[in-house]
Amino acid sequence: MDALRARWALKEILPAVGMAKSSYEYARNARLRGESEKRAAARKAVVEAFDASGGTYGYRRIYAQVNAASEDDGRVGEWTVRSIMEEESLVARIAKRRRRYSSYEGEISEAPENLLRDDRGRHHFRADRPNELWITDVTEFRIPAGKVYLSPIIDCFDGMPLSWSISTSPDAEMANSSLLGACELLGEGERPKIHSDRGCHYRWPGWIEICKENGLVRSMSRKGCSPDNARCEGYFGRLKIEFFYGCDWSGVTLEEFMGMLDAYLRWYRDVRIKSDLGYRSPMQYRRDLGLVA
Repeated sequence: MDALRARWALKEILPAVGMAKSSYEYARNARLRGESEKRAAARKAVVEAFDASGGTYGYRRIYAQVNAASEDDGRVGEWTVRSIMEEESLVARIAKRRRRYSSYEGEISEAPENLLRDDRGRHHFRADRPNELWITDVTEFRIPAGKVYLSPIIDCFDGMPLSWSISTSPDAEMANSSLLGACELLGEGERPKIHSDRGCHYRWPGWIEICKENGLVRSMSRKGCSPDNARCEGYFGRLKIEFFYGCDWSGVTLEEFMGMLDAYLRWYRDVRIKSDLGYRSPMQYRRDLGLVA
């Protein structure tokens, strides 16, 4: 009837279909109420999913999140998600260029070759199973209270941060402790490659000894070539977009900052969904594969 009203008056349509005007108005208002309630429910779900992500999810992950447990008749469309996010000004954080911390201090010892780069110059950061290929690096955070450094060990199987150390000093203890934490997760016969840049952290006797004791195969980037460790660079970039950039860290102590960073890393590992894992977190992905309890 709404479509017919473009050509005929309501008083002409109602007798033709045998409907009273009161019945028409009731049905029309009921339908409008239903659409409004559905839209309101969708808006609530979208806003809650965005807030739960700490403002880090774009429309694709919001769409996946709000529909994760919905039946077909309760699903929210992609364009509905996009329009609600626009109406509510929900914008995921974007990248900003920042100076990255570098631990390179020159050639202090012989470096192993880059095992991730083939003869054609292509890099291979993929792994078919856990504990096959690890990557690591150190990054710096500058806040008004001072500097904080992060040293994680990332598994290239699914991007899971296996272990990490957070410190106000980018020293050997920081790098070594993160590596020891990851080695505690190794199973029988697992001997992963561990790829890093040419920083001094990965040339010191302590690091080399940990690698030998746990059967790790060392691999290093070429001198001054950040693409050789591009996957770890990408991890740091995503971390800083979601956690660090755009936030006011005034009044936050170094201890408070380190606690917040640790909480983010745990959220990234256990909760944050990734599109390449079927919109599951790394931990949930491993549970679904039966790799962890």
